[in-house]
Amino acid sequence: MTESTASQPAPSPADRPALPDRLSVDPRSKFHLPAVFEHAIGIRFNDKERFDVEEYCVSEGWVKVPAGKTVDRKGQPLLITLKGRVEAFYR
Repeated sequence: MTESTASQPAPSPADRPALPDRLSVDPRSKFHLPAVFEHAIGIRFNDKERFDVEEYCVSEGWVKVPAGKTVDRKGQPLLITLKGRVEAFYR
């Protein structure tokens, strides 16, 4: 492997920003933080890892996930709210 294609070392936990209590994938939301999305984030909901979470709130205990393939009139996926135990973490 050449030096130009060598992968960057993984960032240390001190280099990553703290995960917020509430976070959204939608850039139009006031809960969207681009600095957090520079790193891989995982969401554990009721002790099971979910890969389709659009928004979460740890303190209130809910996640929003797409409701199948349905979209609204602006082309955004319709979201349903699931309540339970939420844990956010860096991978």
